[in-house]
Amino acid sequence: MKTAEEIIVESFTAHPARLRLALVTETFPPEVNGVAMTLGNLVKGLLARGHAAQIVRPRQAREESQAQRAGFDEVLAKGIPIPNYPDLRFGLLSENRLIQLWRQKRPDIVHVATEGPLGWSAVTAARKLQLPVISSFHTNFHQYSRHYGMGLLKVPIKAYLKKLHNRTLATLVPTQDVARMLVRHGYRNVSVLSRGVAIEQFTPAMRSTALRANWGATDTDVVVLHVGRLAKEKNVSVVLSAFAAIQARLPAAKLVFVGDGPLRKSLQEACPQALFTGIRTGSELAAHYASSDMFLFPSLTDTFGNVVPEALASGLAVLSYGVAAAANLITDGRNGALVQPGEEVDFINAAVALAVDSEKRLALRQEAPSSVAHMSWMAVADSFITTLRSVMERHDSQLSAEFRLQPAAVRATQPGPFN
Repeated sequence: MKTAEEIIVESFTAHPARLRLALVTETFPPEVNGVAMTLGNLVKGLLARGHAAQIVRPRQAREESQAQRAGFDEVLAKGIPIPNYPDLRFGLLSENRLIQLWRQKRPDIVHVATEGPLGWSAVTAARKLQLPVISSFHTNFHQYSRHYGMGLLKVPIKAYLKKLHNRTLATLVPTQDVARMLVRHGYRNVSVLSRGVAIEQFTPAMRSTALRANWGATDTDVVVLHVGRLAKEKNVSVVLSAFAAIQARLPAAKLVFVGDGPLRKSLQEACPQALFTGIRTGSELAAHYASSDMFLFPSLTDTFGNVVPEALASGLAVLSYGVAAAANLITDGRNGALVQPGEEVDFINAAVALAVDSEKRLALRQEAPSSVAHMSWMAVADSFITTLRSVMERHDSQLSAEFRLQPAAVRATQPGPFN
């Protein structure tokens, strides 16, 4: 049985070069969404540098076990379907099981990436074990609530999220805008960790004449693309309105939706001439990007929007509201086009202007790839590792200070966190 003093002495011994991260999340590859993709790339970066990662997450429906890799292991828990997201599940792993798990194999730091019951249990378990714990803010759940008839829950959801994140030593966000928003709402220890883009995958070189032919598009026809979940919170109806206005000017224009979701059926009924490819990944996804001409991103709820840098890297003329990733990555008129958030008429007019002006569209497409060439995932992984080490050092200092302030008699008898 170790005393608190022995634990503190151990923690102040130089941390080994090899980090052991426990990542707790509701979503992870092979699931296809922005959060899963981001976490998958961070873990890939950790493993490539010789670090170790333990993933704690719910097993998803119809999922096969992943192949084990050196330094990588998974702990799968039971879960329940998330409302309106039947393919995703909330994890129900209790804090007692997490405490037992991390006593047997103690991580250096815990990263809680999603805020469901599993995330709350992980924060509580980590604090009881005196493990440094951080969190990340990926999704505006309090904004999503109004799209699903849960407006009355907006206030308690906001309070819950703030309480969870403020129990951690750092909350990671993708942009300075999100950081400022959270600080205004009382979040503490907010830190920016940018997102990356797989520039070796998403490139104009993946453009395919054969794929365009399958869509019924010639070399001169304008192909409008949307990639993402087909759901209310993504504001996808604006894409249909913009395309209807484009097609009134350019009857041969094509609209392609890559992705799936609860709105797919109604979108197909509203726009039967559109092409719905379902979910695409890897080289197929890259070819769908590069073989299009314009990319429309009307979401107002995303904290980042990974599809924006993917479209830019693929050489598309991107039109977005000036929020999230687009606000940080696009200079209006230089490498893309921006309109004020929520101005739907302006969005539609800008889409038409871009579609009919081939010279402007070509100029934006030529500038787009170089504007995100610096955003490699390996660079983001390096920043992530630096953040982990910084938080670990701050945790050790706080733990030491708290121990020194205790009376000597208490220090001599206090049990360690494993007890």
